[in-house]
Amino acid sequence: MAEQRVALVTGANQGIGLQIAKDLVANGLTVLVGARDLAKGEAAAREIGAGAHAIQIDVTDQASIDAAASRIRAEFGRLDVLMNNAGISRAQPGLSFADVMKTNMLTDTPIADVRTVFETNVFGVIAVTQAMLPLLREAPAGRVVITASSGGSLALNSDPANDHRRMFGNYSVSKAAAHAVMLAFALALEGTNIKVNAACPGFTSTALNNFNGTRSLEEGARELVRLALIGADGPTGTFSDEKGPVPW
Repeated sequence: MAEQRVALVTGANQGIGLQIAKDLVANGLTVLVGARDLAKGEAAAREIGAGAHAIQIDVTDQASIDAAASRIRAEFGRLDVLMNNAGISRAQPGLSFADVMKTNMLTDTPIADVRTVFETNVFGVIAVTQAMLPLLREAPAGRVVITASSGGSLALNSDPANDHRRMFGNYSVSKAAAHAVMLAFALALEGTNIKVNAACPGFTSTALNNFNGTRSLEEGARELVRLALIGADGPTGTFSDEKGPVPW
């Protein structure tokens, strides 16, 4: 078995996922650039350079997930870090950010759109983590990190002074569910060598928000990468950003 740590980053062909992959390679890890479209993943891996390898994985397709897990075991022999980064903000990718906001509220969102967002942001996290757990259990120090959002914080959005509450709809609800998923895995794995945490990248400029974000990719990836690299004394079951804990 190779001694070098191996990380899988889902949704890594662009945005924060691509930056996470770059940063993990810079920290000496072998990184598997997860992408639904293998050609896009291969282009991203070439951009990153040595240490990056593309792998096809669609978090909404169980056969794709299982094939990725089998390939990781066969070709790399181990998995130390799982970055559950893949996410969507809307069911219809062609909509403008303004139109997304109009159809985001649960009073107006078609139930089919709710299911589409949850398939990636919630069920996808569960499915990928379950599939990768056998490999992570074998790792000396398994790490699972979920790309979270303070926009999904129930505490912050219940505050009348928080302007974001006007946008608390389909996407935010899916992220609140993803935070609960993270905690469920962390509690189930307490006492093992696997630590599970969630980190909010902040309002980062990505395709998720039609590049309306105000933070750079480097800033957005920072806390996620920190949690991927924590040692044995690091936390588990936490929700944080660069400033510290984020309220649930």
